[in-house]
Amino acid sequence: MTASASIVPTPVGVGERVAELDVLRGVALFGVFLMNIVGFGRAMSTGQQLLSLPNAPFDLTLAQILEWLVADKANTLFAFLFGLGFYLQMQRLEARGVDFERIYLRRLTFLLVLGIIHVVFLWTWDILHLYALAGFALFAMRGASNRTLLVGGVLLALFGRTAHDALLEFTGVTGWHGWPDPYADEVLLARQEVMLHGDFLSLVRAFAEYTWVDYILEGFLIGWFLYVLGRFMAGAWVGRQDWLQNASAHLGGFRRVLRIALPAGLIAAGLAQIIEIYDRGGRLPPWDHWEFLASSLHLLSTPVLATGYLCAIVVGLHTSLGQKLLAPFAYAGRMALTNYVSQSFVYALVFFGFGPGLGLIAHIGSGALTAIVIVVYAVQVVASRWWLRRFRFGPLEWLWRAYTYGRLPVLRIAPAPSP
Repeated sequence: MTASASIVPTPVGVGERVAELDVLRGVALFGVFLMNIVGFGRAMSTGQQLLSLPNAPFDLTLAQILEWLVADKANTLFAFLFGLGFYLQMQRLEARGVDFERIYLRRLTFLLVLGIIHVVFLWTWDILHLYALAGFALFAMRGASNRTLLVGGVLLALFGRTAHDALLEFTGVTGWHGWPDPYADEVLLARQEVMLHGDFLSLVRAFAEYTWVDYILEGFLIGWFLYVLGRFMAGAWVGRQDWLQNASAHLGGFRRVLRIALPAGLIAAGLAQIIEIYDRGGRLPPWDHWEFLASSLHLLSTPVLATGYLCAIVVGLHTSLGQKLLAPFAYAGRMALTNYVSQSFVYALVFFGFGPGLGLIAHIGSGALTAIVIVVYAVQVVASRWWLRRFRFGPLEWLWRAYTYGRLPVLRIAPAPSP
């Protein structure tokens, strides 16, 4: 019997977890939740509907602030952490001498199937299927050099979606191939009718068409895949440096990067937002390249600001006040998959009209949606804390590990023996 065959692979235990990663994942999950619900509410409403809301000026200002501080930064951090996590799993499995390739590929297969089910039946803006695809690509590059991971990751993260947009513009292809604009007012109103007065199957059909037109025919699937892969590669590169796994030994470096990345990212992202707002309002001198300048500043500032957030959280976790404020995010972060998927039911409850749905699409603004996210996420943190005191993994995390390792891992935490 070989050494690898004699070793039984097991899931990562609580003692092997990196506390900083759980907190970072929990913070990123909150940002993704916030931008998903606010972005969806605005994207699925017409301009006139948004302007007619009671708090329209406040909602618009808040949406612009979120665009500045959170948009793309949260999913950048979320994808980066997934890439880092996948790399750490490969590293740990290899160190144990087990068949890490089979285990890793089974893990990605589960995530891909779950993501496809999620995007078809629950959440049309699902990201899990892309994480699985990027994970397969990262697996193929497991022998790549540090330089390849870093340079390739930075280039893809910065220019993956831009290259897609430039190709469409250069070729003159709209990507919809005869389908109507999925964001035209008449299309939005027809989709709202299904969301408010249709049934579940009609909603699935409507969003399957939306996904086909806006995501596949338009080519965003390719652009977003490159975008995610770049962040995965950057995460794997950071994983190889052992910075986050041993953060206390590298706090000086985190502080130095924080002092540069956070202010630089905030200023550049703010300039991008200001230019976009003023250009759209016709309040800038005539120039054909304002939009390009704003887009470039946004692309460059997004990873810089996300890096600033990451360093601020890591440094904050090594202070007494930061530990108190940030530690609760770890509970949600340890159950990120379960919490991410369960958030889809919140979207359905808020926006759709069938079943128990409130049917608030086009009738609720960014302010109210932000308040909902804060309350729901707080409930998720409390629920995650309660669950993890009794069980080793979240429900979906447990199923994920069961499929990955081919057997049911122990779920319940054994009670402490009485004295």
